[in-house]
Amino acid sequence: MVPDLPQAALAVAGVSHSFGPRRVLRDVSFTVHPGDFTSLLGLNGAGKTTLFALITRLYHSRAGTISVLGHDMRHEPLKALARLGVVFQQPTLDLDLSVRQNLHYQASLHGLSRATAEPRIVTELDRVGLADRIDDRVRNLSGGQRRRVELARSLLHTPSLLLLDEPTVGLDIESRRFLLAHVRDLCRQTGLGVLWATHLIDEVVPEARVIVLHHGQVLADGPRTTITAAHQGDIGAAFATLTHEGQPA
Repeated sequence: MVPDLPQAALAVAGVSHSFGPRRVLRDVSFTVHPGDFTSLLGLNGAGKTTLFALITRLYHSRAGTISVLGHDMRHEPLKALARLGVVFQQPTLDLDLSVRQNLHYQASLHGLSRATAEPRIVTELDRVGLADRIDDRVRNLSGGQRRRVELARSLLHTPSLLLLDEPTVGLDIESRRFLLAHVRDLCRQTGLGVLWATHLIDEVVPEARVIVLHHGQVLADGPRTTITAAHQGDIGAAFATLTHEGQPA
């Protein structure tokens, strides 16, 4: 008897997208399974943010399918979005509200009562080392601390899939390292599926699965060790070769 395979946290199949005559995604397909830490690696303009906008339904996908835990984003958007947590590239916290107020507002959007949300808020803030800043106004936090709050906020409704779009842009090295380590720990400890979009080679950790996106096309998809096998483990060299060979004619 064949054992049941785990439901994919995210399944993207044959997704294409255009803005007028400009085609920005071309037949993109991949899956992210529970517990996967997947790096979506691409230069600025590769199509990463457009892909995230389709997955989060900010844009409507006209070609292909996107599903979260088996819920098709086109036909069951509410069920799909309920299983999804997102940290967008642009900051989205209200600077004039406290950390607690920002997080309670997000919890209410997911239908969580204050009584249910409060212990979750405290737990997630404690995990990112900010429980003592819960009543501070967000504008009084550093950029790295604000990112930690956004990460905590994205996890309040216990999603099965977490999307992070260039989450370390503008952060110092220590903040970048903390976010990367914390999210990798979440994958290992909770089985959370993660899609981490970046243009930074050094954020592709050795054990990561890597999807290389270039000019809207997937050029490679697999374990980092497989993708770098012909380059002595050098992800930078492998990426340079792939993107050079993947230049449009």
